[in-house]
Amino acid sequence: MSVRLLTNWFIATRPWSFTMTLISVSVGSALAALDGSFSWGLCLLAAAGAVFMHAGTNLLNDYYDVKHGLDTLFSATAQYRPHAIVHGLLPAEQVFRAACGLFAAASLIGVYLAFASGWMVLLIGLVGVLAGIGYTAPPMKYKYLALGEVSVFLMWGPLMIEGAYYVQTHVLSFQAFLISIPFGLLVALTIFANNIRDIDHDSSRNIRTLAIWLGPDRGVRAYLLLMALAYVSTLFLTLSNMLSLWGLLVFLSLPLAVQLQRRMARGIPQDADAMTAKLDTAFGVLLVAALIIQGLGG
Repeated sequence: MSVRLLTNWFIATRPWSFTMTLISVSVGSALAALDGSFSWGLCLLAAAGAVFMHAGTNLLNDYYDVKHGLDTLFSATAQYRPHAIVHGLLPAEQVFRAACGLFAAASLIGVYLAFASGWMVLLIGLVGVLAGIGYTAPPMKYKYLALGEVSVFLMWGPLMIEGAYYVQTHVLSFQAFLISIPFGLLVALTIFANNIRDIDHDSSRNIRTLAIWLGPDRGVRAYLLLMALAYVSTLFLTLSNMLSLWGLLVFLSLPLAVQLQRRMARGIPQDADAMTAKLDTAFGVLLVAALIIQGLGG
């Protein structure tokens, strides 16, 4: 396999988006460490399984968005990032088969973690697999039914963070659930920003998204409100001792949030989702740092 082909496959999985997955797994694992349970081996396996599932979802999403006529050379998505199928980098059927292989690899890791940590891993993993496949694949195709943001919030918030916590501790945690909410909101806003930008494009193809239901003006207001809620909820978690005072480190990302809010208020940029992803990455890294510092006795 040539270097160019390997590069094409690497780009096709959208590796820049994996920071969200690694942050979610890191938050759950760090919370488990604070509660006295941590294994690097289990952490790395959980991260690998989650990344494989994320990569498979990305490939399947591109495959079905092309098949359903949503992604074309003229769509906004293809204008600012490489699209393996649209730009002819990889054959569509190979992308589909690779997605299936990645889901299979994630499932094998999930089975092993279930033996190591408990049956709940299988349930969490099954929900994740169904959510990843059903995002754009028939018969569910729930991304096109205004449920994409809800799914992304649940997957990268409560499900992934609780799952990483459970792998380490063999129990679920209400505290981990609450702490997962701010980051889950910001990851969901990445999809929401994409859908606000694509209102006209999606409407012309009979796609229904939350952004289309709300309309551009109310959509932007909802986007800004949910962004503010991520910070307000973090402040609440800190004041209620769910997070230590180090949790306030996430407010170092606030200048990025303010800049993004001003930009969105003026008009939706082509790379609105990428700009939102930069914010949730900064927020998430600071949250992980806060938990690590707390664990080190800070």
